[in-house]
Amino acid sequence: MAGTFRSLSGFNYRLWAIGALVSNIGTWMQRTAQDWLVLAHLTHRNATAVGIVMALQFGPQLLLLPFTGLAADRLDRRKLLLVTQAVMGALALGLGLLTLAGVVRLWHVYAFAFALGCTAAFDAPARQTFVSDLVAPADLSNAVALNSTSFNAARMIGPAVAGVVIAAAGVGWVFLLNAVSFLAVLGSLFGLRRAELQPRMALPRTHGGLAEGLRYVWHRPDLKAALLMLLLVGTFGLNFPIFISTMSLSAFHGGAGQYGLLSSAMAVGSVTGALLAARRGRPRMTMLLYGAALFGLGCAIAAVMPNPVFFAMALVLIGLAAQTLTTSTNSLVQLSTDPALRGRVIAILLAVALGSTPIGAPIVGWIADTFGPRWALAVGAASGFAAALVAIRYLARLRAEARSKIRRPASDALAGAKGGGRSGT
Repeated sequence: MAGTFRSLSGFNYRLWAIGALVSNIGTWMQRTAQDWLVLAHLTHRNATAVGIVMALQFGPQLLLLPFTGLAADRLDRRKLLLVTQAVMGALALGLGLLTLAGVVRLWHVYAFAFALGCTAAFDAPARQTFVSDLVAPADLSNAVALNSTSFNAARMIGPAVAGVVIAAAGVGWVFLLNAVSFLAVLGSLFGLRRAELQPRMALPRTHGGLAEGLRYVWHRPDLKAALLMLLLVGTFGLNFPIFISTMSLSAFHGGAGQYGLLSSAMAVGSVTGALLAARRGRPRMTMLLYGAALFGLGCAIAAVMPNPVFFAMALVLIGLAAQTLTTSTNSLVQLSTDPALRGRVIAILLAVALGSTPIGAPIVGWIADTFGPRWALAVGAASGFAAALVAIRYLARLRAEARSKIRRPASDALAGAKGGGRSGT
């Protein structure tokens, strides 16, 4: 397992990972509490409202795409993260105070979700690419996977803690605890050894913006296939707050504690998937194929589970598959992209993964409200199988091109031999 955690041998990455883990736990606590606040307190189990919150929170990834990736490429990422993390902490504090005061309304949650989404749109590409400032290029894939491990370990802990806090003290205290958790990541950013940060390529001011990143992706068939897969699953499959909350309330008639435990169950699979990714080397398209197919299978199984225990088991499989797909995609993009364009391409990736939620979440929420949560999971299953077909098509075309290249030199050699024979007669 030493190879699995090799990035933690460096001081800067180790300090960053500790701060990020604490903050991620707080973030998952808030996500759980926010969904529960909307579903159980501000509406009468309205999954569409949860979908709208998700749309407002992740929509800015698309709206601000022309600026966010360029900011990650050109600005000092450490300073940018100090600003974004501080703003997100302040937003958590504000929502917590409104909730504790008993004056919070649904439109407040919508407004805070949108403000958080705008801030996170700048934070996410900077945070993803900041890893390349903390570790040597040889350890980048490992560090990306460990980042995902931290994020999903927090997903395993945060919702369960949120369920306990909601039951014991109320939703508002969860938001306040999340606000406090941002102090950990801010402290780690201040404590980094700046002399040990990896040198960055200086970009000329005339270098292209978002259009340059889009052109780069357009001429890379592997990146186009990976992003299309992520678009399909991100739009209709990565709507876990809707799936889990509606199944917990409508199908299993549980409370906040059950919802938190079910969210943590999926995180067990996510952590396992991230750790397995950390042990692997450079990711390949076949790994994305396996992740997408397994995701579709997991959602299909979850849709027919008769009780929370079996549903939790299916969520472990879904978490493993989703993490395999998303982490492998992230690593493939980061490792194969020109460093000068990495921030913009990662911003495009995040916009595809998170910005597709505003399209899919309200649709999936409406399906859960109209036909039931099991049908919403069936839509998630279909998205996984569709993404797997994209990978199969790309790999088939790749093999066909490889066979064509093998045949072409042979035919050229044969033609040369015939031509040589004619010249000698």
